[in-house]
Amino acid sequence: MKISIITVCFNSAKTISDTIRSVANQEYPDIEHIIVDGGSTDGTVKLIDNASSIARYVSEPDKGIYDAMNKGIAMATGDVVGILNADDFYTSIHVVSSIAEVFKNPTIDACYADLVYVDQTDINKVVRYWRSEAFISGAFKRGWMPPHPTFFCRKSVYEENGNFDLNYKIASDVELLFRFLEVKKIRFMYLPELIIKMRLGGTTNKNLKNIIFQNKEVLRFLDDYYGRVSRLHFFYCKISNRLKQFIFKPKD
Repeated sequence: MKISIITVCFNSAKTISDTIRSVANQEYPDIEHIIVDGGSTDGTVKLIDNASSIARYVSEPDKGIYDAMNKGIAMATGDVVGILNADDFYTSIHVVSSIAEVFKNPTIDACYADLVYVDQTDINKVVRYWRSEAFISGAFKRGWMPPHPTFFCRKSVYEENGNFDLNYKIASDVELLFRFLEVKKIRFMYLPELIIKMRLGGTTNKNLKNIIFQNKEVLRFLDDYYGRVSRLHFFYCKISNRLKQFIFKPKD
């Protein structure tokens, strides 16, 4: 079973090498690492070009992060596709092997797991622990979502149900997960393991303006599907869940 890992980047010279090594060091033998670069000018492309573990890459302007992810999905030749951001890395060399074990079950279309946010300079300092849980229908109305960087699914799922919707500028990953899990009801598994470390400072969490804009986009597609969703209930649940992520820490 081939597993394609897609990394999207732009001017990521400070962190891309960690991401590349994280994939290259995986014990699982059949990995295709694809990098989609947005036309970096800071030396990122040279680092990619010098990495022998990269199966293929492209460096060209795109319409944003989700357009780049769609390019990566189109390039992927694996049976299963995962996305690892340029600021992220796997917690151990065993992660992809654990994912492969899940997909040995032919009834499983996708899986997701847990992640931690770490300090940008001290990657051993955990700032936030995003512990997910088994999906229950209606959970997105309560502000829930699984951490997208931990999401792996069969490429056939994208082919049958569509890629990232470019009409959403900052919440297309949430919309895709909602579409796959709630609307299309794909068969999935929650893997209760910590598999990703994510540096603080991603697009969504960069500032308050982005957080507000993302929630507006999320509520837009939720309203389209359910009718108007209760804002009070949505934000109460979302804030409660977010606070727990800062309070609780993963077990060593």
